[in-house]
Amino acid sequence: MKALAAITGAGCTKVGEHWERSLLDLAVEACLRALEEAGNPPVRALYVGNAASELVNEQGNLAALLADALALEGIKAAEVRAGDASGALALHQACLDVSLGQEGAVLVCGVEKMTDVMAPEVERVQMLFEDSRSTFHSGVTVPGLCALLTALYMERYKASYEDIVLFAVNDHRNAANNPCAQYPFPITVETVMGSPLVADPIRLFDTAGIGDGAAALVLTRPEEARKACDAPVAVVASEVATDRVNVCEREDLLCLRSLRLAAKRALKRAGLEINRVSFFEVHNTTSILGILALEALGLAEPGRGVELLREGEIAIGGRCPTNTMGGLKGRGHPWGATGIYQAVETVWQLRGEAGKNQVEGAEVGLAHNMCGLGSISCVHVFARWEVVS
Repeated sequence: MKALAAITGAGCTKVGEHWERSLLDLAVEACLRALEEAGNPPVRALYVGNAASELVNEQGNLAALLADALALEGIKAAEVRAGDASGALALHQACLDVSLGQEGAVLVCGVEKMTDVMAPEVERVQMLFEDSRSTFHSGVTVPGLCALLTALYMERYKASYEDIVLFAVNDHRNAANNPCAQYPFPITVETVMGSPLVADPIRLFDTAGIGDGAAALVLTRPEEARKACDAPVAVVASEVATDRVNVCEREDLLCLRSLRLAAKRALKRAGLEINRVSFFEVHNTTSILGILALEALGLAEPGRGVELLREGEIAIGGRCPTNTMGGLKGRGHPWGATGIYQAVETVWQLRGEAGKNQVEGAEVGLAHNMCGLGSISCVHVFARWEVVS
């Protein structure tokens, strides 16, 4: 494995309903934490991932705004938008920037403040990440689309919804030990089944909530890593792939093709097989998407992903620990920040700083962030510095 870039600082806010704070407040806090951890290096470039600030917060031009707030005037700054994949795509762009070989640190931040509007408007804006020519105007919501996939999965593979929601149960169990999680408490299958119906068969406790948050990373060239940080984490692969935006036009509705392609490229770039990965952070707006992600990654055959859940293989201590700090359901899903939260949590694991959720002997982590139901997927592979050549 060779490092594309080195992460020397990571920071984030707690995900939650931050009524008293602005979008910019959250971004500044996360960036300052990451910069302080990295030793406050000179920053030459800033990338900001955000999904919908212009629609939800009436604020655009976030990259220049954040650079101004951080007193980084004169640097290169760019805003990246790809729905709820904005954070990971911003990290991808930052990795490409670092690979150019220029000296100096690159700062990447993902931020979203969703509570500035009411829940129905959040659902409307989220559907703008889908195809406005078809899906958006049908009136269906993202949970509604996930409900269709869930029902199809249950029919095709004879799976029970009780088994499917074990994914949400796993997320909450891990979130209980994450101080930055929006929902830091365990739940049971009975809790999910007893919660209100959102879109049959999906229940409220099987859906990611509405929350605010920001996360940030400081990246440097691999050759500068040890000078900047005692425990850098290597980014060994960063890949992106797309699929049909309208899920109804896909060859197989239950295949996350964008993830399968991006993961294949990322593992090839890193020179790894999937069984070399110590843990996984996957994008699960609802449980069905988490299961489809496990199958797209090759951890289970199609229709067999639920077996990993039933057998406890995605739990910490299992064969493929997944969403070790709570995932989208437990930690929360502030759209444009989610991909960076995944990276920050991966850094914690690879540094041995995950507390009660530490994956023993973790050396390699894979993070998957996507837009909507997989129209675009970003996959990053990270490694402990000691295992990188």
